[in-house]
Amino acid sequence: MTPCDRRDRTAAFRRPPRRAAWLLIAALLAACSSSSNDENIAKIPVEQLYNQGLDALNAGRYKLATKRFDQLQSNYPYSAWAASAQLMDAYAQYASGKFSDSAATLDRFIQLHPTSKDIAYAYYLRALDFYEQIVDVQRDQKNTQLALAALKEVVNRFPDSAYARDARFKIDLCLDHLAGQEMSIGRWYESQHLYAAAINRYQRVVQDYQMTNMAPEALYRLTEIYMLIGMPDQAKKTASVLQHNYPNSEWYRDSWNLLVDDHQVSGKPVGEADNAGFFSRAFGWIF
Repeated sequence: MTPCDRRDRTAAFRRPPRRAAWLLIAALLAACSSSSNDENIAKIPVEQLYNQGLDALNAGRYKLATKRFDQLQSNYPYSAWAASAQLMDAYAQYASGKFSDSAATLDRFIQLHPTSKDIAYAYYLRALDFYEQIVDVQRDQKNTQLALAALKEVVNRFPDSAYARDARFKIDLCLDHLAGQEMSIGRWYESQHLYAAAINRYQRVVQDYQMTNMAPEALYRLTEIYMLIGMPDQAKKTASVLQHNYPNSEWYRDSWNLLVDDHQVSGKPVGEADNAGFFSRAFGWIF
């Protein structure tokens, strides 16, 4: 082997692979670019950085909006803009479906800025974070309970605000949802002939969720079960409560038909005839 051959082999051995070289160059350029971008962001005035976040938010670019608001808080933590950036950050997280992140951000905002002019909105948005995570009645209702508590806090703390008016409406929906879960469980128990367990669920609806849309059905189901287990007097008492509170309900008419079929009463349901007697007198005997 000639000296030239040895030199060629040594050079080939020491020469890095072309692909590896390009990867190294790309990594160095990316690092330089990242460093340059960080330096550029640090030089952006606080108001401009905030406006960039707002522009991204309005354009639906929530990830970029969150990034800009985070950068503002990092670069200007003691500025007058920092609190607003934190609140807008929470909204961007909410709008992008990151409800748990948004709630955590709002917890920090409430702790750090309890006297903020936007504190009512912070409590309201935090309630929405839980409200948006409510699932169907067949599943765990932890978020419904959290939403209910948070919405009640909005009403209690800011009763005259626009947020409180919407919170009251959503509270009713939460209660309907919780009552719906109790009814779903109660119906299942009833279908399995576990009548004592079903009665407990239906009575809970009547006692704890009496203002919800589920209450008339719960009273009907109780009437139905009492007839099934041979307690006609209790069935009539329950039906009387249903008649007194929901005289125009289909559930009341169905309960009357159950009693008619078992020869416990006769005639038409109260309100469709003049024989209001028994049901008017019997109200209040059961609960």
